[in-house]
Amino acid sequence: MGVVTSIRRESASGRSITIDVPGWGGNIAGQHTDVRLTASNGYTAVRSYSVASAGVGDRIELAVDRLPSGEVSPYLVDTLREGDELELRGPLGGWFVWTPQQAENVQLIGGGSGIVPLMAMIRSHEASGSTTPFRLLYSVRTPLDAFFRAELESPSANLEVTWIFTRHAPSGCSRPAGRITAADLEAHGFPAALAPTVFVCGPTGFVETVATALVALGHEPDRVKTERFGGA
Repeated sequence: MGVVTSIRRESASGRSITIDVPGWGGNIAGQHTDVRLTASNGYTAVRSYSVASAGVGDRIELAVDRLPSGEVSPYLVDTLREGDELELRGPLGGWFVWTPQQAENVQLIGGGSGIVPLMAMIRSHEASGSTTPFRLLYSVRTPLDAFFRAELESPSANLEVTWIFTRHAPSGCSRPAGRITAADLEAHGFPAALAPTVFVCGPTGFVETVATALVALGHEPDRVKTERFGGA
């Protein structure tokens, strides 16, 4: 059981939630947790959420985008308050993860709230002092829909960020608004010849489009790790 210590607005429909979880112990960047809600009539709903934080400790950060048809995300975004308790299980997952011991180039590709596990990797990379080259392609509808925008816009010597806006690009942006394409991946991602490890996270359609394009560009399928989400 965890206790909510703070909630921060990330977008009109997104919130980041900091939770103290006694006994958590820590997690690897990219892992997730199951959140279980129980109604007064005994009905339960369980959903998996990626953890935006990484490392040793009993405090974690989640970031949640409200799904209009969701059972759990509307509660977490609109109803949850500081001091509330949440039933959590984890950390979970051992494949879609990054550790500072990995030395190969890392390409991160996120769509919307799919940035969350990638953010844990970015933070772990920064905290460890790793000099492994990291690149991020982050696709969002508009600048106002970006999670962790201020943090991602802070200069970092070992992180290169490229923004893809699908509905409205800000003034001065050289790329017109539109969905991510193979040309974007080729122009701003590590080439397949360098054999980077690629992490792709976002809605199912986004992940399938990106993964297919990466393989067509020559990336080995077993080096393209994917995680997708959507309504229940």
